[in-house]
Amino acid sequence: MSSTSRVAPIEIPQDDPWSSLDEAGTGLTVNDFLTTMLSQLVTALRNSVTEPYATQFDLTVPEWRILALLAAHGEALSFAELVKQSTSDKALVSRTLRLLEDRGLVILESEGSSPRRRLACKISEQGAALHAQVIPLARRGQASVIRLLTPEERHGLYTGLRKLHGICTGAGKE
Repeated sequence: MSSTSRVAPIEIPQDDPWSSLDEAGTGLTVNDFLTTMLSQLVTALRNSVTEPYATQFDLTVPEWRILALLAAHGEALSFAELVKQSTSDKALVSRTLRLLEDRGLVILESEGSSPRRRLACKISEQGAALHAQVIPLARRGQASVIRLLTPEERHGLYTGLRKLHGICTGAGKE
């Protein structure tokens, strides 16, 4: 999404099904489910925002995500922690890491000698240099979409998503 692209007006129903939602979810259709709406949004954002800048640098979306996570962390991450933070499955993370390693963008080091040894993953100098090129475009692309919302809508969406994530992951439970 560029700053010059026009956004067609979207019709938002005045009486949304969430406003007066009862405990039974009466009246919700599958298209009104939060999980459905978020999945559809994630796919649309990946296709319209993330893929263009990732492709420009010959990266897939999973490759960019892993590279960005490793760059943000700074130090080596264990494979298990990388899987958790990426919210991807182990097989996809493993394949993606091997592709990034083949390109010299990440460094993978086995720690220990047991069959269940720990794999430490870190970004290489070449990977960090690529990340430094891509991240300004990523930020600009994300900002262009976020800025389509009013400041009040941004605040509500951000705090609502953070709250739901905390509740669903058990953050803050004693």
